[in-house]
Parts: sequence; structure tokens; C-alpha cells
Amino acid sequence: MHLYIVTGSSRGLGAALVQQLAQSPHNTVLGIARHADAALPAEQWTLDLADPLPAAERLQAWLREHTGWESATLINNAALLSPPGPLAATELDALSAALRVGLEAPVLLSRAFLAGTAGVGRRRILNISSGLGRRAMAGSASYCAVKAGLDHLSRALALEAPDVGVVSLAPGVIDTDMQVQLRGADPAQFPEQARFQGLKTGGQLQTPEATAAAVLRYLERPDFGQDVIADIRDA
Repeated sequence: MHLYIVTGSSRGLGAALVQQLAQSPHNTVLGIARHADAALPAEQWTLDLADPLPAAERLQAWLREHTGWESATLINNAALLSPPGPLAATELDALSAALRVGLEAPVLLSRAFLAGTAGVGRRRILNISSGLGRRAMAGSASYCAVKAGLDHLSRALALEAPDVGVVSLAPGVIDTDMQVQLRGADPAQFPEQARFQGLKTGGQLQTPEATAAAVLRYLERPDFGQDVIADIRDA
């Protein structure tokens, strides 16, 4: 059996990944999110990754009890966008939650995953990054910082664990609740609001389902991990 662990699994890209991965009877899929979705064909843990330590501890214990995997894959997909606007105008609790979900949780879960799958023949960590981790944008400092951190975390893990395929992948622009939040932002606080509105009106957003299919194709590439920092649009 092949193990897949997907965070942020209850909606958007995460839910689409779970749906597609669960189609194979050879896959065991574990989803981690704040809310469960009864329609998802997977084991689901309802955990808030803004408090990531309990999730990492639970995963660590679960992996000790569940062994014998043919392959194991961790997909760090969960993200939380603090309200678009200047950092100085953002509430401290919103910033803390965004940083914990987007960066602290992937670090802790990666640690639990690597330690708990040490005997598995094929292991992969896929961090869902963003173009904003590579290009700064005013009004979204915490999100930019989180995604840049994911990129550099991936580089370091690839050096530490060369037997593990590690990739930080930008998936393109997806039509999700996050895009709704950006389009609905106050232009006076978020200068790029019009650009995100233009992506929607111009039909340039990808569906979560199409993006998930492209991400999973990338995941199965024989050279997965050769390029630690990647963009699905260049694949």
C-alpha cells in the first residue's frame, strides 16, 4: 500500500488531491484539516494546524503503529491567508495563525513524517508553495514569507535527506476561497486587488480538480526531487 498524507484536505486543492488519490485501491489517504468533509473517501483528522504540535505528535504516534508501506508521501498543502493589507494593520493573532499553519506545521509534520517512515523504500515530501514565495507582493507579507520559508525548508531537507524526494511546487493560480478573499479586499489596503479581479474576469484561474491532476502527474515523475524548487506551469 502507498500512504499519502494531505493537509488542508477539506476543500480546494487539498480536497481535490484526496479525491483523486483515493481512486486507487492501493492508496491509503489521510487528510488533516480543521473540518471534515463526509464526501471525502479518506481517513480524516479534524485538527487546527494553527496549533500544529498536537497534529505532529498524533502523526508521529500513528506512523509508529502503521508500518509496511511500499511508499509514503507527505503533501503540505494547508495555508491560511491573513486579511490582505499592510503588515502594520494586521491583527497579531491573524499573523500568528497564518505563520503557524503555513510554515510551523509543515516543519513539524515533516519531522514526524521523516522519523516515522525511516524504513520505507520510497519517500516524498511535496510542499505546495506559490509564486509569491519567489516574488514579493505588497499587502501579503506573511503569505510571501511563509511560501519563501517553504522553499528554503525544502532546499535544506533535500540536503539532509538525499534519499527522500523533496519538492516545493508552485501550483499556479487556482480558483479557491483564497482568491475570493484577494478579489474582495479593499484596494486602498491591497494595491494588487485589481490584478486578482482581472485573473477571474479573464478566465485565467485553474480549477482545483485540474490543478490536482497536474500536481499528481508531477508527483509521479521519475525525476521527482531533481529540481527542489519548481513551478507546475514550467513542467
